[in-house]
Amino acid sequence: MRLGRVIGQVVSTQKNSKLEGAKLLLVQPVTAGAKCIGSPILAIDGVQAGPGDTVLLVLEGRAAVSILRSRTAPVDAAIIGIVDSVNSEDRSTSRR
Repeated sequence: MRLGRVIGQVVSTQKNSKLEGAKLLLVQPVTAGAKCIGSPILAIDGVQAGPGDTVLLVLEGRAAVSILRSRTAPVDAAIIGIVDSVNSEDRSTSRR
């Protein structure tokens, strides 16, 4: 599981039938201190997240397809939670 910040929405009218009705969001992975790391990731939204939300992101197909409730869905990333706050020894920040 990783932290990320929703930076956009992806609209696709032509897609695999297993993704019909799924909301696709662009997520920038971040550290606990909110620093951007790596490249943005396209993920299925399972929790009604929106732009600017800090989210919990899974990058494992088996966990991700559970959002769509379909074992054969071609998904490898999913948003499974919206973060209210992150507390660490270095920094305590609110996310919402």
